[in-house]
Amino acid sequence: MTEFIVKRAANAKNDILSGLTVALALVPEAVAFAFVAGVDPLVGLYAAFMIGLITSIFGGRPGMISGATGALAVVMVTLVAKGNAMGTEGEQLGLYYLFATVILMGFIQMLAGVFKLGKFVRLIPHPVMMGFVNGLAIVIFLSQLSMFPDLIPEGVSFWNDMGVWFTELFKSLSSNSSFWIMIGLVALTMGIMFGLPKVTKKLPEALLAILVVSAIVIFGNLDVATVGSFIREGGGEGLKGGLPKFQTDVFSKVPFTWETIKFIGPYALILAAIGLIESLMTLNLIDDLTETRGNSNRECLAQGGANIVTGFFGGMGGCAMIGQSIINIKGGGRGRLSGIVAALALLGFILFASGLIEQVPIAALVGVMFMVVVGTFAWSSFRIINKIPRTDLFVLILVSGLTVLFDLAIAVIAGVIVSALVFSWENAKRIRARKRMREDGTKIYEIWGPLFFGSISAFNEKFDVKNDPDHVEIDFVESRVSDHSAIEAIFNLVNKYKAEGKSVKLKHLSEDCKVLLYKSSPMFRDVIVEAVDDPRYHLAENPEAFTKGLGEYNL
Repeated sequence: MTEFIVKRAANAKNDILSGLTVALALVPEAVAFAFVAGVDPLVGLYAAFMIGLITSIFGGRPGMISGATGALAVVMVTLVAKGNAMGTEGEQLGLYYLFATVILMGFIQMLAGVFKLGKFVRLIPHPVMMGFVNGLAIVIFLSQLSMFPDLIPEGVSFWNDMGVWFTELFKSLSSNSSFWIMIGLVALTMGIMFGLPKVTKKLPEALLAILVVSAIVIFGNLDVATVGSFIREGGGEGLKGGLPKFQTDVFSKVPFTWETIKFIGPYALILAAIGLIESLMTLNLIDDLTETRGNSNRECLAQGGANIVTGFFGGMGGCAMIGQSIINIKGGGRGRLSGIVAALALLGFILFASGLIEQVPIAALVGVMFMVVVGTFAWSSFRIINKIPRTDLFVLILVSGLTVLFDLAIAVIAGVIVSALVFSWENAKRIRARKRMREDGTKIYEIWGPLFFGSISAFNEKFDVKNDPDHVEIDFVESRVSDHSAIEAIFNLVNKYKAEGKSVKLKHLSEDCKVLLYKSSPMFRDVIVEAVDDPRYHLAENPEAFTKGLGEYNL
């Protein structure tokens, strides 16, 4: 996928031109997501402006674009509907409950940044990342198909009457000129974006493609769907609007009670989780594409602050947008200026150029998004199908499917859980015990492999407490005791030998292991063998606690 991104140095010209391109593509997406959420188009546009501006200035990833997204909109629609049902007819309380939820969502995200939880995104395995990228590319592709003219009349079902369905399809393909015009315009847009970089890399191909196709439509007087017609067909009145205003009605129409917290709290938590996951995974993706490193904790703080502001000023909330971010970096946007220009240009379109932006054909924007799909999809996943473990392949397909069927949060969480279970199982099978006898009759167990919660059962099976001789020595020099569960297993094993009246010695435990065992029982002072070559690793449970030599602890 990295081949899709032209290696460009950051400069103001590229940032400005790329930002203008992103602003053009943001308009129909923000409007569409507002319709999905069941709110006015301006609510989506204001969110795209405010979140995009704030995260561009204060975020942890220069060049990344944020705004209203579909992943959040599908959660918001239920919230808005339930909120409307709580008020009188025509009161539209759902919008104000949405603003309150977005504000709470922002505070949760800022807490994630304060407690430095953003770093945990690094624990997401590569197959999960590839699955997320592929699934998101499919979602973007499918969302753009709805922009094409309908070929099948409403009420004709493929499953109920396949014959009629195919008849209507062929009839429309032969007579529906608007469909073929749109196909041609989409193909022209994609052709310009594909071919222009081969001629020159000084011009942003997406912006030029939009301008060329728009000129053809305007001067050719072609009857095709435009941004303006799209908004009006969705129930809006156009892009006319003023500056965002502080929503004082939130305080008067949404009661600050425990009942309100119980209602908006779960939605705020889900929205915060989805927003941070999508933002941080997009950050990681952009890091890989640009070969730079963003700051995940700073991005959490910026996303949270942006959502708080947009909630108070009439926006629907949002997060990082992978499609727009890729458009930006593909167009040469690398610095914060690109996001700032995109946000300010979007506001300018709303305030002063609504008539012009409304004339941009939907086909041009669909073509841009199709090229984004081509660049986003990890085509290398097909090449490595037979080269990666089957478990990784399963995780990749699972995450892709769940992203398409449900949402990003469910897909990523499921992928991480499955990957963690696979990792634990594979490591649990690696515990070994080499057994030998000394001349004095002592039985030696040389433990090899990681000892943690997953390998405890296999570890216990290695010992024959009843039939072992009176003297046993367990050597952990080739093992690593990883967590408190492993310490507990060692404790129980020693007690079993003691109950049988047998002597047991433990060798080559790390200092924090010894400290915990000494604290658990005084008998371990006679069980543990102190040696100068004891390992110095720490337990996973508390890796920062034991930084001094054992002799410095007051035990």
